[in-house]
Amino acid sequence: MPDKINYEAAVAELESIVRKMENDQLDIDSLTEQLKRAQELIKLCKDKLSKTDEEIKQILGEQAE
Repeated sequence: MPDKINYEAAVAELESIVRKMENDQLDIDSLTEQLKRAQELIKLCKDKLSKTDEEIKQILGEQAE
């Protein structure tokens, strides 16, 4: 993904895409582009959540020692 955005911005953009889809505001060409963008954003969010989960587990593991 060329642009780096934070988790909150990615979620906000996903919500915007969903609203446009629900309100039939996208033509077929835009729909395809927006679906691809949504896939990228979902991957970014999943990756960030996984990384944060690993970091939290590591921190908690270090504190338990």
